[in-house]
Amino acid sequence: MAIEAVLWDVDDTLFDYTSADRTGMRAHLAAERLLAGYGTVERALAHWRRITDAQWARFAAGEATFEEQRRDRVRVFLGRPELTDAESEAWFRRYLGHYEAAWALFPDVLPALDALAAGHRHAVLSNSSLHVQERKLRVLGVRDRFETVLCAAELGVSKPAAGAFHAACEALGLAPREVAYVGDHPEIDGRGAAEAGLLSVWIDRGGVPTGAGRDAAVRRIASLAELPAVLGADTRFGAPSTFG
Repeated sequence: MAIEAVLWDVDDTLFDYTSADRTGMRAHLAAERLLAGYGTVERALAHWRRITDAQWARFAAGEATFEEQRRDRVRVFLGRPELTDAESEAWFRRYLGHYEAAWALFPDVLPALDALAAGHRHAVLSNSSLHVQERKLRVLGVRDRFETVLCAAELGVSKPAAGAFHAACEALGLAPREVAYVGDHPEIDGRGAAEAGLLSVWIDRGGVPTGAGRDAAVRRIASLAELPAVLGADTRFGAPSTFG
């Protein structure tokens, strides 16, 4: 059956989250006079991301709300558990100001969306909140490219759970086999979408070494320029890729 719609991840798929996060954190730590305590922005960023992953896992398990995990990221990062909710939120908002100033799409995003516009419907499924991703897509100028935006915070289920992917398919009125999912994470996006019955496309911008993250049910591409060809053939079997 032909692929009728493409579901998209946002961060590090459409939006260059990693670069924006690095640039924003550098500016924020400098403004907060915290950079010297970490030595390098890379060390600070690695610490921030470890905390983010741990706090997101709490949210995904239902142990914290989206807002609670965000406030606790600040408390753990600063080593200040006594911070009030208002103080944590204020610190996070200051970080967001620096982070948002660095927002940008990857250069292959608009050409891919243009190439697929006539033949495929488009929607977003993200492990974030609707408020965050709706605003991000509007600022980046692409919100009108997507019929709907669905996020874990509102769905109550997050990738890689099949329920998240199936909720998005239901919102589109399509069966999973009629939908492709494009995301940057080989497990959360790639394997999760494949196990939910979607055509799974992993955008591997970083060039993971050969053999890493390989799954026969997951199509691996290096650029979104490859996506139209993947969707245009019997894409579950042997569409060309730069990875060979």
